[in-house]
Amino acid sequence: MMNRVVLVGRLTKDPELRYTPSGVAVATFTLAVNRTFTNQSGEREADFINCVVWRKPAENVANFLKKGSLAGVDGRVQTRNYEGQDGKRVYVTEIVAESVQFLEPRNSGGNTDQRGGYNNNNPYGGSRQDNPFNQNQNQNQQRNQNQTRVDEDPFANDGQPIDISDDDLPF
Repeated sequence: MMNRVVLVGRLTKDPELRYTPSGVAVATFTLAVNRTFTNQSGEREADFINCVVWRKPAENVANFLKKGSLAGVDGRVQTRNYEGQDGKRVYVTEIVAESVQFLEPRNSGGNTDQRGGYNNNNPYGGSRQDNPFNQNQNQNQQRNQNQTRVDEDPFANDGQPIDISDDDLPF
């Protein structure tokens, strides 16, 4: 049997961090995950998926993610139930995250630290050269100059004939 979920979406509000009576951290948050298709009016809809993360990753989520943050969640689906205030049984289905990936640099929403620390261009403070994201990006751009981008059609020939030998065909 298999129970595996991988999601990428944006938080709909700031995560809520709580602690169990024994001191274990638990954070809850909701991810808005876009559907891969559009509705009849051509608009893209989203699913709002409740997630739970425990222990140190819960504290990290609460400290570093906020409303609108892009996050990746790897976990499993879990259903639980409890008795509501009205005495009726309440069923809850949620994703128990085993791993939460922060998919944007810190404070990418344009917030600038008053002390000059974090800013939109360089979350590490200092000059742009100190930012490891910029260094890696420049190295990747140099390496990938002769490669086809993922969103480009590798078979587009711009009206030119394609030169393929019969020996290159697999059949």
